[in-house]
Amino acid sequence: MDHDHFIGQVQARAQLSGRGEAEGLTRATLETLGERIPEQLTTNLADQLPMEIGESLRRTVTMGGAGSGERFDRDEFTRRVADRGHLGESNAVYGARVVLEVTGEATEGVMDKVREALPDDLRELVDTGSTGELRA
Repeated sequence: MDHDHFIGQVQARAQLSGRGEAEGLTRATLETLGERIPEQLTTNLADQLPMEIGESLRRTVTMGGAGSGERFDRDEFTRRVADRGHLGESNAVYGARVVLEVTGEATEGVMDKVREALPDDLRELVDTGSTGELRA
């Protein structure tokens, strides 16, 4: 999947008004994901994505300098996506689900490994995608 198709899918599924919003949401979600998953997995995932999108995973600066693989839950993941993307929390949750769904479609099985590296509450964001039910 190329960059334009990826961003177009995020824009359409998240019902965003413009490509800039889709780019910002994608960047916010993948930077946060890059903080949460181990470095090698981050690299593998970034390598499967279009270069401009994969860079969001690679340029991650973690909170407090802890490096990749930092432990945090869904609430913290959502807060970070919301802060980075200048979004409300409900929009951040749904938007992250969309980005993770499109990321899964754009990669060759790497999202299965990402999913396995996440705790249950974050794994649910990957599993629900843009159309599933998310537990509170």
